[in-house]
Amino acid sequence: MTKHIQPPSERVAIRPPLVIRRVDAIPVALPLKKPMKMAGVTIATADNVLVRIEADGGQGTQGVVVGWGEAASAPTMTGDIQGSLVAAIRHLAPLLIGTDAWSGAALMRKLAAALYGNTGAHSAIELALLDLAGRAADLPAINLIGGALRGAVAPMWLLGNATPAEDAAEARAKLAEGFRFFKVKVGVKSVEGDIASTLAVRNALGFEVPICADANCGFAPADARRYLDGTRDARLLFLEQPLGSHDIKGLAALARVSAVPLGADEGIHSLDDVAAHADAGAGGVSLKLIKLGGLSAAIEAARLAARLGLSINVAAKIAESSIGSAAAINLACAVPSVDWGVSLTHFYLAQDIVKAPPRIADGLVALPPAPGLGVEVDEDAVAEFSVRA
Repeated sequence: MTKHIQPPSERVAIRPPLVIRRVDAIPVALPLKKPMKMAGVTIATADNVLVRIEADGGQGTQGVVVGWGEAASAPTMTGDIQGSLVAAIRHLAPLLIGTDAWSGAALMRKLAAALYGNTGAHSAIELALLDLAGRAADLPAINLIGGALRGAVAPMWLLGNATPAEDAAEARAKLAEGFRFFKVKVGVKSVEGDIASTLAVRNALGFEVPICADANCGFAPADARRYLDGTRDARLLFLEQPLGSHDIKGLAALARVSAVPLGADEGIHSLDDVAAHADAGAGGVSLKLIKLGGLSAAIEAARLAARLGLSINVAAKIAESSIGSAAAINLACAVPSVDWGVSLTHFYLAQDIVKAPPRIADGLVALPPAPGLGVEVDEDAVAEFSVRA
C-alpha cells in the first residue's frame, strides 16, 4: 500500500512549547473611591491577589510571555482571605514550573487533584494561563474557550448609600455617565429604609431603566416579605440572595409568595448548587469566577442554568481590578445569556493596575479585542499597591 505523504501546504504546524518558568502570587490593596457597605461587611480597599505566570516562547513571539490572573479575598463568600490565597497559589506553583502552558485544561485537573477547594486560587491561576496562552497565540482568550456569543455587555451600577436621597442622586449621576442598569444594596438599613431607597431610585430613573436589589444574605424571611411587599411599585427585575446562603427551604417558601424573581449568589458554588436552587424556585443565579473555580467551571454552570430555565447574572467581586473585570467580560460574552446583567467592579476603584481600563459607552462595555484577557497590566502600579499578606 502506498503511504500518503501530506504536502507541506497540508501539514499541521506544530506549536512550540510554552514552558512555564515562574509563578508569582502578588497580594495587592487597591483603594476604592468610597467604602461599600453590604450586609455583614464594609469594604474600603480591594484586598486581592494577582497571579503572574511567566513562560518562554510561544507561536509568533520572541522571548518571555506573561499572563495575569486575579482573585479577590472573600472571607464570607468563599472563605478566602489574602493570606490563604497567597499560600494556596504558592503551594500549587511548583506543579506548574517546567510544564507546557498550552496544556491548560490538563494542568488545571492536575492542580485540582493536588488542592481541594480554594476556588479563588484555582480561578486566578486558570485566568493567568488563559491570558498567557492568548498572548502567545496572539488571540483573545475568548477564542480559546469556545468563542464569543456577544461583543459587549451592559454593566450595572451598585447603589449603597446611607440615605434614599443619596442613592437617588447617585443613580441620576451614573445614568448621565452612561449606565443603564442599577442594583440597590439592601439588608443594611432598616427594612423601611431599604424600601424607601428602592422607591427613590425607581422615581429617579423612571421605568425604562431596569433595577434590581441585592440583600447579600441580609434579610430574615419576614423582612424579605416586607421588603418585597413594600417595593411592588418599583418593578424590580429580581431580588438577589435575600436569605442565608444555605437556607434553600426558606428561599423556596419565599419564592412561592414572591411576584419578583429571586436570585442566588452566595449560595452558588457548584453545579449541584445551581440545580438545587432551580428546584427551590429561584429565578436566576449570579456566577462569580472565585466561587466556581474559574472560567471553564463558570461556563459549565451557565450552560446548566440556561438548560434549567434560569436567568444569569455575571459578576466580579467588590472590588476587582480591570484584570478581574476583563475576565468577567470574557465570561459574560461566552455564556448563553446575561439577561440579569453584568457587575464589573473596577469602576469602584480610585486607582487601577492596568493601563487602559474597560470603559462604558452608550450603556455597554465592549469585549476587549486585544490578545489574552485584553488588558495591559501596569507592573509599576502593581508594585505600588502590593502589600505583605
